[in-house]
Amino acid sequence: MAREEEMGQELIKNFDFLDEKIRVPRERRIFIDVSVDKFEEILEFLKNKIYFNMLCTITGLDDGNTLGIIYHLANKEGIVINIKIRVPKDKPKIKTVIEYFPSAEFYERELVDLFGIEVEGLPEGTRYPLPDDWPDGQYPLRKDWKPDVLKKESE
Repeated sequence: MAREEEMGQELIKNFDFLDEKIRVPRERRIFIDVSVDKFEEILEFLKNKIYFNMLCTITGLDDGNTLGIIYHLANKEGIVINIKIRVPKDKPKIKTVIEYFPSAEFYERELVDLFGIEVEGLPEGTRYPLPDDWPDGQYPLRKDWKPDVLKKESE
C-alpha cells in the first residue's frame, strides 16, 4: 500500500466519517472533503499526528451555491493533502487557522477581499490584495460579480 493510502486509512481509523471522503488520485496527492464543524479537529490531527506542518496555500473558489476553501498542506516527504470545506454563499464564515499556521494571514485576507468570506479571529489589518478604496460588498472572484458595478459606483 502506498504511503498516501496508509495515511488515508489512518485518517479513517480515527475519523470514521471520512470514509468515502478521501481520494488519492496519484502519487503524493490526497484530497479530503470535510464539513466545517469537523475541519479544526482534522487539521489538528494532520498537523500534530501525521505531521503535515507546512501550509502551502489556501485556495478559495465559487462552487455556485457555496464557497469552497481548500487548505493545501505538505509534509517533509513531499506529500500534499488538500482539505476542502464548503460554506454557504449567503453567510460564508470560517475560523482562522493562524494559531496552527501563522503564515495563513495573507491567504485568509484574500478570502475576505476576493470572496467575502468572514474569517473569525483574523487580526485587524489592511486589505489584501484589493486597494483600500475598493467598494464594500464587491467580491471579484465570485461567479456572480460584475465589473460594471465599479463603473456605476464611481459615477
